[in-house]
Amino acid sequence: MNAIITGATKGIGKAIAIAFCKEGYNLALCSRTQEDLEALKEELLAINPSVKIAICVVDVSQKEAVIEFGEFVKSTFSTIDILVNNAGVFLPGEITKEADGNLEMMIETNLYSAYHLSRTIVPVMRQQQSGHIFNMCSIASIIAYPNGGSYSISKFAMLGMSKVLREELKSDNIRVTSVMPGATWSNSWAGFDGPEERLMRPEDIADIILSTYKLSKQSVIEEIVIRPQLGDL
Repeated sequence: MNAIITGATKGIGKAIAIAFCKEGYNLALCSRTQEDLEALKEELLAINPSVKIAICVVDVSQKEAVIEFGEFVKSTFSTIDILVNNAGVFLPGEITKEADGNLEMMIETNLYSAYHLSRTIVPVMRQQQSGHIFNMCSIASIIAYPNGGSYSISKFAMLGMSKVLREELKSDNIRVTSVMPGATWSNSWAGFDGPEERLMRPEDIADIILSTYKLSKQSVIEEIVIRPQLGDL
């Protein structure tokens, strides 16, 4: 099995990479920092030396860089079984008060990256008549919350794109799942001074994605909503 994960070196993305690696999946990983990618590759190969790990530095807010990454993956793997559009950025703020440019930056990073990479990879999946796309949405895709601002806008749009892909690709035997986690230990929650158990573990999200992929091809979980036991923060 061959899987692509964007934003793979931290938080949920890293947890997904580790979970897939343990299962023996070959991985194509991207992030913005070469050192982080090399460290993750070394960690993954220590877990499972038999897997192939391809890494690439990508600023996913840049359309051409995303498309180039997709082409790199296609030249590396003859088949592509899983695409996890995980990369994203969170900047808090209110729509009328946040810094100018926040909307454009989060739309480019959180939405356009998944749009362009999916468009690059889907032709391979269509030719195979198989594949599974996981789009990392958010609880912010379904509710507005204080200080969500443009982040919520980008994540509502991400869920909309994911729903459209589901309809467009089901006849090609390509499954599409929208993942909507609540507060999870990641860079987005850096500086949180509450108890650790108040946030979810990124490994829980990774386990759900792996389990969802392992369902029979006759079934697809269209949407996953997962929250901390005590509710949203």
